[in-house]
Amino acid sequence: MSSLSKLSANGGMTAERLLLREFAHRIDDELASAIDLVSKAASRCDAREGRATLASLQERLESHVRLHHALQMPQFTTIVDLAAYLQQLCRSISRSSLEGEGISLSLLLHPLKMSSERCWLLGMIVFELVTSAAGRVSHGGTGAIDLEMWVTTTSVACSITDNGSSDEARPQQKERAIVEALLEHLNGTVDVHAGPGGTTTVVSLPRWS
Repeated sequence: MSSLSKLSANGGMTAERLLLREFAHRIDDELASAIDLVSKAASRCDAREGRATLASLQERLESHVRLHHALQMPQFTTIVDLAAYLQQLCRSISRSSLEGEGISLSLLLHPLKMSSERCWLLGMIVFELVTSAAGRVSHGGTGAIDLEMWVTTTSVACSITDNGSSDEARPQQKERAIVEALLEHLNGTVDVHAGPGGTTTVVSLPRWS
């Protein structure tokens, strides 16, 4: 049984879940400590430029905290709105990684109720694919990533399209392995189309599983 399968078996509180949750709490504590140090340094800094730099660093760290929270495994299995979850996740990705590089991320989503754990798994996939797309597009205001989700009576599909170079269009081996492992747990598939205008990656999964 894979690690992902163990994590969700019967929705129980497995040892793996406890370890991941403890690890997440420790990351939260470390980030909070770093933000506190930066905030104190900013309050003691006399130079205006130095204060501005530290304030910018603090804001960036806080954005990473929000992204980390959005990517955390759900504590309980509940039913949530997938579109609302992806919107929150993508807002966190944009603020922590894309906006500072002048990369836009636009969304076209449709409301869909789904279990919190399946939302989390799909969110991890979206994070991997958007991060990969960001590495291909131009920075400085010309990079663009579009995320679209659509639903049929039997399936859910999510596409990530970028306007980057096709030279590195295929996902890297490590990223592809992560995406495929997550999709295996969702009984889903991934399809990549690369061309001179950019790359489109489409993931599809059953609406129910």
